[in-house]
Amino acid sequence: MPQHQVDVLKGAAHRKHPGVTNMKTLRLPEELQRAALSIVLGAQINGVPDQARSLTQFLWSRKRPVEASTLRQRAIGLERMVLQRAMERNEDIDNSHVKSKVLSELRKTTYHWTALRASHSCWGDTLKEMVCVDSSGPMNILAERLLNDDGEKAQPHIKQVHFRQFLPVSPQVQFDLVVGAFSLSELASKKEREETLVTLWRKTSSYLSQEMKTLDSRTPSVFAPCPHEMTCPKLAQHPPAPCNFNQHYHPLPLPGGPVRGRETFSYMILSRSDPSKAEPARDWVRVVAPVLRRPRHVHCHTCGLDGQLHHMVVTRAKHGRDLYRCARSSDWGDQLPIIQQEEADPE
Repeated sequence: MPQHQVDVLKGAAHRKHPGVTNMKTLRLPEELQRAALSIVLGAQINGVPDQARSLTQFLWSRKRPVEASTLRQRAIGLERMVLQRAMERNEDIDNSHVKSKVLSELRKTTYHWTALRASHSCWGDTLKEMVCVDSSGPMNILAERLLNDDGEKAQPHIKQVHFRQFLPVSPQVQFDLVVGAFSLSELASKKEREETLVTLWRKTSSYLSQEMKTLDSRTPSVFAPCPHEMTCPKLAQHPPAPCNFNQHYHPLPLPGGPVRGRETFSYMILSRSDPSKAEPARDWVRVVAPVLRRPRHVHCHTCGLDGQLHHMVVTRAKHGRDLYRCARSSDWGDQLPIIQQEEADPE
């Protein structure tokens, strides 16, 4: 017999069920594309496309900055290895040579190191104020040029946008939504990252989109993507990696550029709303891997309300037509109505 059915569609088509969050291939708005192309093509720099590709590869390959304590431990281990090799070969031990070898190895293995448009596309002119913070002055100037269609006198496409070079610290003025996108990896140490998260959380009145932990007396609750408030089960796997999701997009139409791109990202949205006043939570799980559609059944890898990863095989006979069609129409990152625990095999 099919599993007991719950009305999750609410009149919607299966391919548009309430758990669908995955967006189709995105494209920049026409006015933003026009401004960006004007800036890029008008730049008096040779080899911009090649330099852009090199920068992209560098940004993808870099890692989070190494803490000083970790760096010292790594240096001590390398020093012991160099000394041991020298003794095995009966070589004279030269301290300057040992130091040089250690520094050389460290350099090989150690890396030092917008939500604006998305918000406007969702809420439009109902947004009263948007503050963008970037420590780089030239990046702020570039962002303003993009908003003004690359013209100093043109009206900005999105109004009430303010640019700042330093993060406001005072908690007196708060924002409904605070987003820290691709920012923590730019900070030099764990201490700086934690201090920045404290400041962002103090500026938050409703939702903070970022990876963080409890930082003050106002306890946050997980809004997305996790359906639970426990430790991420993927961090217990080897190699440890949190949930990540894909988004396809059309890049700028530059000569020789790709027609379609894909961005992989992780995110965390915390809410500071009062749990007692919140709407009843839906018993839905998150799809955390590509959905495998097979004849008469669908394989879904999900993260459940119990904080565990599960492999679910959804069929029409066992789970009913609606749930089967919903699963077949879902993609990586979407949500699905919960399936009885005994029918979902833990991974």
